[in-house]
Amino acid sequence: MSEYQYYEFSAVDRPLTGRERAELRSLSTRANITATSFANTYEWGNFKADPRKLMERYFDAHLYLANWGSRRLMLRLPKHVLDSGTVAQYCQGDSASAWTAGEHVIIDLHDEDEDGTDEWDLDGHGLLTSIIPVRAGLAAGDLRLLYLAWLRCIPSEEIADDEPEPPVPAGMGTLDASLTAVAEFLRIDPDLIAAATTGSAPPAASEPTAAQLRTWVVGLPARDKDAILSDLITGGDSHLRSQLLRRYRAAHPTDTPTPAAARTAGQLLATAADLRAERERRDAEQRERDQVSRERSAAAARQRHLDTLAVDQPAVWQRVDELIATKKPREYDTAVQLLVDLHDLSERDGDSSSFQHGLAELRAAHARKPSLLERLNLAGLET
Repeated sequence: MSEYQYYEFSAVDRPLTGRERAELRSLSTRANITATSFANTYEWGNFKADPRKLMERYFDAHLYLANWGSRRLMLRLPKHVLDSGTVAQYCQGDSASAWTAGEHVIIDLHDEDEDGTDEWDLDGHGLLTSIIPVRAGLAAGDLRLLYLAWLRCIPSEEIADDEPEPPVPAGMGTLDASLTAVAEFLRIDPDLIAAATTGSAPPAASEPTAAQLRTWVVGLPARDKDAILSDLITGGDSHLRSQLLRRYRAAHPTDTPTPAAARTAGQLLATAADLRAERERRDAEQRERDQVSRERSAAAARQRHLDTLAVDQPAVWQRVDELIATKKPREYDTAVQLLVDLHDLSERDGDSSSFQHGLAELRAAHARKPSLLERLNLAGLET
């Protein structure tokens, strides 16, 4: 396989019509096309269509992955659930951009491997499925995805060091599985995310209870209730629940901590560097502790092994003779290891003269076995 490219598109808010699927089929005879998705893998050649145009016309999410380091994620949401001005606060560079198309806002996030290292162990299947829940969160007012998009632009120097950060959403320190999947897919520096969490408030309170929502709904104007029921019955707005929850939260604000002063991109990079250095120091200390622990365990195991041999040393010497008598290289290796054990045991117990005497006799008895003698010399078993 000379290359690997994976394209996947997903229709979330409404299924594709038969005509739309036929239009997509005309773009690719090999793609797997369903009422809600389009997926294809290329090992040679390229996809001829423009993903931007497909997002504008058909789909709500797109993921692209290539083995030369290119990664791309696009999400489309209706403008009435995601304000384009809010998006513009966060999408400020080539790695994070956005545009409006009709009644939608489309967010375009991508990452390029600056080292140019080819990745061969890639499989795009399932990645978009793990990421797509962020779209519902964004529709419900969770802006953490947008802040991650802004962070993605910093290492690429698309944002000036003195550029202040946009509003930091609550809960940056507790990313859920789908947001974590986005961060990993776009290779956003974990230390930079950790630096950002210091300016993020704790996650918002839990969802309102059913009783709280019923009380709130009772107080809504009849005109609003009629509109809600109409949308619910006709299925005219797939984001109805998200909109209502946002409206409820706006009507029931909770006490939130005073936001910290905005930091600059340069300050976040410096904080990330400090966190990285501290993490690497802790990791090095842990590796050293682990090494010491392994060495102690190995030493203890070695002593237990020598204790076993000490019970009947003549039997060990006899086993050495039997192994040498086979005249097989592999058995020579086993015999030499047993002799090394006997040597270490004699050193430990202060009986090295007895071992040296036995070794001298063994070398004399097998003086015409150069292969064995070479192994003994390499093991340091010389008289």
